[in-house]
This record gives sequence, C-alpha cells and structure tokens, in this order.
Amino acid sequence: MSEPAIQISGLTKKYGRDRGIENISLQVEEGEIFGFIGPNGAGKSTTIRVLLNLLFPTSGSARIMGYDIVKDSKNIRTQTGYIPSEANPYPDMSAREFLRYCASFYGVADAEKRTGELMEMFEAEPGRRISDLSSGNRKKLSIIQSFLHRPRLLIVDEPTTGLDPLMQSRFFDLLRSENRNGMTVFFSSHTLSDVQMLCRRVAIIREGKIVNVEEIESLRKKQLRKIRVEFAEKSGDSLAGLPGIENLIAVTERTVEFIFSGDINILLSALRGMTVSDLTIEEPSLEEIFMHYYN
Repeated sequence: MSEPAIQISGLTKKYGRDRGIENISLQVEEGEIFGFIGPNGAGKSTTIRVLLNLLFPTSGSARIMGYDIVKDSKNIRTQTGYIPSEANPYPDMSAREFLRYCASFYGVADAEKRTGELMEMFEAEPGRRISDLSSGNRKKLSIIQSFLHRPRLLIVDEPTTGLDPLMQSRFFDLLRSENRNGMTVFFSSHTLSDVQMLCRRVAIIREGKIVNVEEIESLRKKQLRKIRVEFAEKSGDSLAGLPGIENLIAVTERTVEFIFSGDINILLSALRGMTVSDLTIEEPSLEEIFMHYYN
C-alpha cells in the first residue's frame, strides 16, 4: 500500500501569543484532489507554508509522499508544485527567462516544448518583463511554473485570484487532466464553488483548527434545508427558539429565512395556525452549508 500523499499529525504553528494553526491532523490520499477551505485568516496559508518548510512548526509533524517536511524538504520540493496566493516572480526577468530558470531546477527534459505548450494554453506573453505584467498575468506565470516538472503533488493557495473566467476554466481543465495522470492536488481556497467542482473531500478550517473533514456529497446530503417563510402579517419573530433553526439569514417583520436541521415536521407543526402566505424549502448551497459548520 502506497504512502498517503500528505499525512499531518498534530501540526501547530504559533506566532508568539498570536494564533497560527493548532493541532492540525489530516490525511490526503495519493491521486486525490482534496479541498482545504475557510475564510481569509483561518490558517490555510500558514498550514501550506509549514508543509513546504517555509515556516518551521512549533510542534507536531507531517510527511509528504513519505518524506518528513523538515528533514527531507529538498526531496519534497523536487516532486512538488506550488501556486502561492500572491504571485511575485523576479521582476526584472522576462516571462520566458523566468520559466527557463524554473525549469533548470528540475532538469525538465523537454523544457522548451513543455513551456511553450503551457504558455500557449494560458496566453502568456513570453517577452514581457514580469514587472510590467498585471497581477492576473503574474498569476498565470505562477501556474505555468508549478506544472513545468509534472509534479506528483500540486499545492495551490487561492489559485484563481486574478484569473478571468476563461483562464480559470483552462486551469481547472489542466488540473483534471494532470490528476487523471496521477497527480495529487491539495486545493486551498475560500471560494467554495471552485472546491465543489473539483474535490471529492474537503477539510474546513476555522481560527487555525480543523472543524470537520467531509465528502462534498455527504455535506449536501445532511438534513439541512434552507427555509424562507413569508407571513401575511407581522410575525417575523414568531419562530424564535424553535429547535432546528440555525444560521438565521434574514429576518424582517413579515419574513424569516434560515437554515433548518432535523425533522421538518417540527417546523410544519409550528407553522400550523400561523398566517403563512408563502413557504419555500430548498437545498442550501455549499456556501451556506459551510457557514453552518463555521458558525
């Protein structure tokens, strides 16, 4: 049986008294596209930087493809691609010079061919100085360099920031194609629609701690419903305190919208006798399910 692509055990990073990450434990299987989601400041980037040995852990341990993240970081980097949240390559190089420089680290046999194909895919401008590129074009360069050496593991941190919809679509297509060829992807994002399209499993991080690890489909299949009730008269607070009502989305004098968990008959019984003019029951979006967990 092969080693997990990523094995994290009790990983903690503290910045003095400030929060970093605390007791993170995860396992990502080889060949998986694994989602790592949470709002900005939740600890996603800190976790990634510790995994890549850019930050030293306070405690705990992690292994990538069987290698210890601290002792074997050189071996890890030869087999790993990384797309940071903010792309800031060498400003005085041209795009082509930068990519040739990156390819030289890995001894890519078909570097010119591989670079050309990726630049064409993402419509990169090879002759322009990096300092003259927009943030979106710098992000495209970061994506290209991460794929040059066909890594076994790709770690991405908010990869679609700055990309237009066409480039996002091409990026996702490339991710799926490389994943079919065996590449594992650790996909960190606060954009749940991206995670939903790509990932089978997802970890939710909040304030430096893992809230839950779930399959995307199981998140959707939990007994969570988005409810909107419109009353014929002022009754917007008449459901206050009812068991199962969570995550109030909106409340006015005549309407209330919320996430409901559990037995729907409890809600229907409570509404019986009230002057309800409209009732909507639907499946919540993944974003709303996430906020349910986060809250």
